[in-house]
Amino acid sequence: MELLNLEEGIIDERIVRAVKEMGFKQFSPIQEQSIPEILQGKDVIGQAQTGTGKTAAFGIPLLQTIDLDLKGLQGLVLCPTRELAIQAAEEIRKFAKYMSGIRVLPVYGGQEIYKQINALKGNVQIIVGTPGRVMDHMRRHTIKMDKLKMVVLDEADEMLNMGFREDMEEILSKIPHEHQTVLFSATMPRAILDITGQFQDHPILIKTVKKELTVQAIKQCYYQVRKEDKKETTARLLEFYAPKRTLVFCNTKRMVEELAEDLKQRGFFAEGLHGDLTQSVRDRVMDSFKNGTTQVLIATDVAARGIDVDDVEAVINYDVPQDIEYYVHRIGRTGRAGKSGRSFTLVVGKEIYKVRDIERICKSKMNARTVPTAADIESVKSKKILNDVVSVMNNANLRDVSHIIERKMEEENCTALELAAGFLKLYLGEEKEDIPEEKYKAPKKKKLDKFYDRKSDKKNRKWDKKESRFGYSNKKKKDKNRKKRT
Repeated sequence: MELLNLEEGIIDERIVRAVKEMGFKQFSPIQEQSIPEILQGKDVIGQAQTGTGKTAAFGIPLLQTIDLDLKGLQGLVLCPTRELAIQAAEEIRKFAKYMSGIRVLPVYGGQEIYKQINALKGNVQIIVGTPGRVMDHMRRHTIKMDKLKMVVLDEADEMLNMGFREDMEEILSKIPHEHQTVLFSATMPRAILDITGQFQDHPILIKTVKKELTVQAIKQCYYQVRKEDKKETTARLLEFYAPKRTLVFCNTKRMVEELAEDLKQRGFFAEGLHGDLTQSVRDRVMDSFKNGTTQVLIATDVAARGIDVDDVEAVINYDVPQDIEYYVHRIGRTGRAGKSGRSFTLVVGKEIYKVRDIERICKSKMNARTVPTAADIESVKSKKILNDVVSVMNNANLRDVSHIIERKMEEENCTALELAAGFLKLYLGEEKEDIPEEKYKAPKKKKLDKFYDRKSDKKNRKWDKKESRFGYSNKKKKDKNRKKRT
């Protein structure tokens, strides 16, 4: 649906101008259904996965509720992580580009609280923060909620998983008057329903998860490999497909660090992102990924919650996620804004059963692929090198270096072809060995031997229930009884 066709005049013209400049061409399903309901002042429960445009779904109507003549906090957005809070605040600021007087402030742990206190002394209408830091400000009375109009719980299920339920309930219970409560979540566990029942008034449920589970623009495939070959496989996929920006997901912080170090040693511009890093390091890593300095970002699922980059070309599941919902969240990082994307999943042994579960629940097909061979990698790399050489040859003056080549040919008594081949071999690097294809085979069920087969010929059977109890065969027993009678 075209942006302006969503009930003519429902969205402020200044916001429409801003979102058009951001590249919006149409609303996503969650935006199309949520924005009119929120603008009418209704409490809303939105169920949609990461990457479907939830920030715009609540950010646009939130901006329209702000009264510039009223000083003080009017909108509060709670997010599970620092990265997501920063990203959501930046997005809302972009929507408000042509709305002068709107102030949006992110508050989160890891940043000096006194800086935030000083910023709050100004007329801040919208706060985007993590539950723990918002609670800190409430205790210090640096956040006042007497003029609050709307509260948004973004990624509510993730906040519960991170142990913020008590903080969420405490914050919601401290709001002194009636207000609008909007909640967005990828899943709807019982705890979410408890919160909605306690703090929302006849909420409207908007559910788009089923429609968003399969993203047609994303080519999904998997590779069955040995555990010890996963690092080499990841490197080969990066070399063969050469995506400009890639996200790699690991299940543990330790694996993030190990893989990041391995890829750096192989010459990739790679960085790791996980919860143990300081805020300054996390900010630096995120900035370098967004501006293209870092081409490969390795992260855990929780740390990646705040990543919102539209031009991620590939997602690699280095580890198969424990939760199928996480798989959907991961691959949703690519193929955004109408662009195509790829997802690669590395599968070890019995994990193939998880792949089948993902296919069944997501109703999508993950194609089996073989790891690019050494010849495949050499072909791709040589093609790139030769294309770069041809570009230099066509656009640069080669006269000043031609005599160097001629002199070397005379010294070594070689041809230009041999010299060029040597250059190419040098840049291709060491020869690689092919990675063996590893397919999991379920262990065969052991067949019962005739020794235990109750349906086999009685002559071949030595034991039955009675015989196993006494430890000797019926034949021996009969012979013993016969001797006694004689």
